[in-house]
Amino acid sequence: MRPIDLAREHGLSAQAVRNYDDAGILPPSERSETGYRRYTPLHAQALHAFLALRAGHGHQRAVEIMRATNRGDTESAYRLIDAAHVALVAERDTRTEVAAALGALSTAAPAQLRGRPLTVGELARRLGVHPATLRTWEATGILRPERDRATGYREYGPEAVRDAGIARQLRHGGYRLHQVARFLDALREAGGADALSAFLDSWQDRLTTRSRHLLAGAARLDAYLSLLDRVKP
Repeated sequence: MRPIDLAREHGLSAQAVRNYDDAGILPPSERSETGYRRYTPLHAQALHAFLALRAGHGHQRAVEIMRATNRGDTESAYRLIDAAHVALVAERDTRTEVAAALGALSTAAPAQLRGRPLTVGELARRLGVHPATLRTWEATGILRPERDRATGYREYGPEAVRDAGIARQLRHGGYRLHQVARFLDALREAGGADALSAFLDSWQDRLTTRSRHLLAGAARLDAYLSLLDRVKP
């Protein structure tokens, strides 16, 4: 097969195939007497595997997996694949924590602050916590107070007061500091509790899609490895 023959099946350009060849994504190719590259079903299977891996692992990680496979270092290829699954499990756990934290919140939103921002002491008294607790929450990323330009003192505006109220509720519910911080990060990114529910649904869909892509990539790579075993001298 010529590069264009290999490219057409996947909607690629012949130059893209040559680039993949040069990058070590494909196994070594032979050249015709006139210098043109010649590809075989083994190269087609390698391209299938790479494109499937790329959907789940991203371009660079897929390149690394294929390079390791083509140089016979399957141990490194498997480690790269395993690391992606470990990261996916961690992300699933984070999403589960955030969803559980959302469910643990009371239906009544924390009271919104009107007027001037609160000081550390005022917010601590409102919540019934020690000022040192608020400073700990700030250090762990739970709170993000502003600073008074003249005095340098912390100022807690509406969003910080809201976050502090949520943190108190979650801490009373037994959530750890890092779990509270993750929840509030997601809440800020989503733009509010209602938006967070939709964000969590979308997040779950992305996790499911990535899992399917990882499975498809593994199946394609396994088919390529099986073909490599058959064509070995």
